[in-house]
Amino acid sequence: MAVAATFNLNSKECQEKNADQIKNSQPQSSQPLDKSDNQLTTTSISYPHIFEPLDLGHTSLKNRIVMGSMHTGLEDRFYNYGKLAAYFAERAKGGVAMMITGGISPNREGWLLPAGGTMNTKADVINHQRVTRAAHRYDSKIIMQILHSGRYGYHPFVVSASPIKSPISPFKPRQMSIRNIKRTIEDYARAASLAKQAGYDGVEVMGSEGYLLNQFMSRHVNQRKDEYGGDIHGRMKFAIEVVQAIRQAVGSDFIILFRLSVIDLVQDGNVMDEVITVAKALEEAGVSIINTGIGWHEARVPTIVTSVPRAAFADYTAEVKKHVSIPVMAANRINMPETAEQVLASGKADLIQMARPFLADPAWVNKARNGQTNLINTCIACNQACLDHTFENKRSTCLVNPQACYETELVYEPTKKPKNIAIVGGGVAGMSAATVAAKRGHKVTLFEEKDILGGQFNYAKVIPGKEEFFETTRYFLNELNHNKVEIKLNTKVTKEMLDEGNYDHVIVATGVVPRSLIGKLEGADNPKVINYAELLSGEKEVGDTVAVIGAGGIGFDVSEYLTARHGQPLHELGPETLKDPSYRPEPQGIEEWMQEWGVNTDVEYQTDGGLTQPEKIKPARQVYLLQRRSGRLGKGLNKTTGWVHRAHIKSHGVMQMPGVTYDKVTNEGLWITTPQGHSQLLRVDTIVVCAGQESVNELMPAVTDGKVKDGKAKGGAKAKTQYHIIGGAKLAAELDAKRAIRDGAELAAKL
Repeated sequence: MAVAATFNLNSKECQEKNADQIKNSQPQSSQPLDKSDNQLTTTSISYPHIFEPLDLGHTSLKNRIVMGSMHTGLEDRFYNYGKLAAYFAERAKGGVAMMITGGISPNREGWLLPAGGTMNTKADVINHQRVTRAAHRYDSKIIMQILHSGRYGYHPFVVSASPIKSPISPFKPRQMSIRNIKRTIEDYARAASLAKQAGYDGVEVMGSEGYLLNQFMSRHVNQRKDEYGGDIHGRMKFAIEVVQAIRQAVGSDFIILFRLSVIDLVQDGNVMDEVITVAKALEEAGVSIINTGIGWHEARVPTIVTSVPRAAFADYTAEVKKHVSIPVMAANRINMPETAEQVLASGKADLIQMARPFLADPAWVNKARNGQTNLINTCIACNQACLDHTFENKRSTCLVNPQACYETELVYEPTKKPKNIAIVGGGVAGMSAATVAAKRGHKVTLFEEKDILGGQFNYAKVIPGKEEFFETTRYFLNELNHNKVEIKLNTKVTKEMLDEGNYDHVIVATGVVPRSLIGKLEGADNPKVINYAELLSGEKEVGDTVAVIGAGGIGFDVSEYLTARHGQPLHELGPETLKDPSYRPEPQGIEEWMQEWGVNTDVEYQTDGGLTQPEKIKPARQVYLLQRRSGRLGKGLNKTTGWVHRAHIKSHGVMQMPGVTYDKVTNEGLWITTPQGHSQLLRVDTIVVCAGQESVNELMPAVTDGKVKDGKAKGGAKAKTQYHIIGGAKLAAELDAKRAIRDGAELAAKL
């Protein structure tokens, strides 16, 4: 069922069609675990394995879903612990069985950042009690993660197994002495004991992702010749002694998790035999649950970005599970109930850890239990507001849920004075504003000029590797319907319509259009020149050789779209398919993805770190990616995902050309001047322009209309209709969905 409509959605016929659209917009499992698995697509599915309790002996978990550790930035300052408590309370209320805090250091050397969050004094206990009480109020277990950063710390006190500098910190570590190791073991035990006093149900010892204990366990860093080096028995000695000391300090009625790296994905990393040796020793030392860690932060294989297939690493967890009798938890790129249920039902794990999905939707568990899977706000693994913020020393939040980590500040209170609100523009800014305003009790009408909602997000979601973005449009469609927003598609709004509508508020969310080069570049009106919107909507096709003008985020996306081997070209699907909210493109298969990135698909891998030689990729076409600025292409891409995009286009054979001048377009192709001053013809079939956007904001009243942007008439008098502007209409920027969704939510929360 397509979204397209050529009539007013107020009519009975349109209401029926819109209901069908919502009905068809149920989430689907983008990546079955294997070809024999059936995808689960309806909201009435029960998930028996998810909701089976787990007996841990001295206590039990009410279901199999665990919220994994995420560093939000709130952990590091005592005055933010009220906000941190509200953050955990919201997720506990949402039904999750157990939650794990962001990393808390056992001592100063273990700080992630200067003066980072610690648990080593009685004063710390008082702050943490606010968190544990909030979690227990809703019958959720809460675990404090003890994380020693080792050589990953951003401070001059860093230590490690050997004095080898990490590529992600400017500080070279000092090699830990035996005395330093023994003292640190005591610090771990003291932190765990204090955590128990603070009311935590257990602790998680961080032994993966390249942090201190992982540094000791792997030859990648550990070059010691003493009792804490050498073979795996020496390298794991530190970690085992930490667990033993913790168990002795806290007794038998306290949960101890250990986050074990089951595949390091770095040179000189452990092989599976060594991973299993560590797992067995951890069980013997007193660990209650083994959690899965995948890769190091410095690994050149992506592990959690959106292009990683769902549950890509579950088989490695399953291999470890075969060799221990304690519960084992699967993690990484599990974001929807269908995938979690498949992993559990197949016996690959006993528990499912999800971290970012609980930023996106704190009520994930309750929605799954209540048959409301269609209303889950799915994590799209974009990293833009969570990990990117963490590495920029900002408070984390979520692109699709701006309330995350702002639970006490961005509040959607029911309104006492319902207003009549018109929202012009059905992109993510408009849908966000409409959803929040309607949820608060306002009467909302959402106008969209096209026959499909989603705006610029519809271009992003068709990029191979960004299939998860379809879930966001599905979520908003269902939320709009659930909150009874009146939707009018194919409606070109005029100021006269708005004046006649008797609206209290008009929100202009008309977004952006691609910037044209006509009048700026000779020959830009040639038929071989198209813009990214025409390409990514399926409106126009390209030839076998393509020049992409503009190397920002959109230029990289377009280059990946043009060269990827998986996925069906949009022009072959047809526009109606893309408008069907139930459609999901086939993502890249797990095996193909691993071969492309050089990951050993043998779960009993004996190659260092589980790495192997990446397979050569034959791109779908030849692409030239050009920018005016000199220097590396993609320099402005996000920190945690930009390197993935740069690696992608390099492996896909994209010719990168910085510092060029665009001279003219002819029937032969694109003429440029190279940085050396030479004139050069790129003989291309198509030129795709990704040179920025321009705001569409002609509906915003000008001062001469008697109104300004804050809704006040000249002279300070209040206008009858207050106008507001959000998203791309307010500020044109490269598909900035994070800002657009937050703009809409924040404005609607105030009206």
